[in-house]
Amino acid sequence: MKAAKLALGLICLAILASNIWTMSRWSEARGVYDDICYLRQAHLFQRFGAGGLDTNAIRDDDRYFEGKMKEIGFAEWKDPIRWPCHNPMPSGKVVLQYPPGTGFLLALFPEGHQVVPLYIAASLIVCGLALSGIFLARTLPSLVRAGLFGALAVYLMINPAKASYSVAPTMALCAVAGFLTALWLARDKRSILLIALTGLLLGASVNFRLPNALLAAGYFLFLGIPFLWTRSLATFVQGLAFGAGVLVGMAPTLAAQAINAGSALATTYGSADVVAPALDLAVFGQYLRDMQFVLIVLAIGATAWLLRAGEGHVRQAAFVVVGNLVVNLGFFMSHPIFTPYYVVPIAMLSLWTLSFARLLQPAEAREAAPVRTDAAGLGAQPR
Repeated sequence: MKAAKLALGLICLAILASNIWTMSRWSEARGVYDDICYLRQAHLFQRFGAGGLDTNAIRDDDRYFEGKMKEIGFAEWKDPIRWPCHNPMPSGKVVLQYPPGTGFLLALFPEGHQVVPLYIAASLIVCGLALSGIFLARTLPSLVRAGLFGALAVYLMINPAKASYSVAPTMALCAVAGFLTALWLARDKRSILLIALTGLLLGASVNFRLPNALLAAGYFLFLGIPFLWTRSLATFVQGLAFGAGVLVGMAPTLAAQAINAGSALATTYGSADVVAPALDLAVFGQYLRDMQFVLIVLAIGATAWLLRAGEGHVRQAAFVVVGNLVVNLGFFMSHPIFTPYYVVPIAMLSLWTLSFARLLQPAEAREAAPVRTDAAGLGAQPR
């Protein structure tokens, strides 16, 4: 087992090293609109501190964003109404549409060298969780599963995470949130602090991508439905702690929306992004041909298996994941826009949660589960 753990750990580290080598050669001027918009948010934070939440186009008085647009050959750089990733508000402002989290993290690093350190930091977090899973494995099958999933998770930090600067920090938070979820469920007396911290991380992920708010859906269902059924004070307190954590975590986005859109609940996105749900077979077909489909199948398959064979907190983790998958996949499959990373966060949060739930299962429960499954199968045999 020790030799196998060492080998799988080295594989994950080798993939990490390869990723870092590749990332070190990335350019921050690759001509993508989203990139320069995130960098503009970072520039505002570096200039104005917390005042960088205000993304009004008139604050580009140092011509930073105009320069970025010229670099990529954007013809209408003089007209803020035509700026990419910016939308006019009823107040007359022209503001950046994205939440502030990605720009804030980029602002932690020196201008001109922001993207690579962000991706390396996020990759180190993911690799650390992958190595933790390998270390926690107690049987050869669980070790192989943990090693293969860990290697996949580290690899995904370069593809498809490179598609958007918001994906890398989201992936790191999903890994940590998945571990905390499994740890929270594994304890006989569930910690209010752990569920609040999980909510805080999922709320913080909204600061990278607004649809990340849906990552909390399964938790609200898992805590809310039992409370409606039992009216348990303990369940209410757990739900309250989780909800408070989510709200605190997403506070920067609410503040940014209040500043830029005039209300914490108003959106800075334009009409092209705020569209009604619609089933589009073309979009569905794109998912079928994309790497995301593999992740979805893995998440659904692992969930179904643990719902059938899991016991105790492992099965409860599967229930949390079921709620999350239904809400998130329902949203994105009915969203008439496709990108190569939309469902990656929910797939990875689900897989991290299920992986650690299984790894944190007590040894006696792990050994008993196959016995119960076999017994149930024998009971179904005709006599």
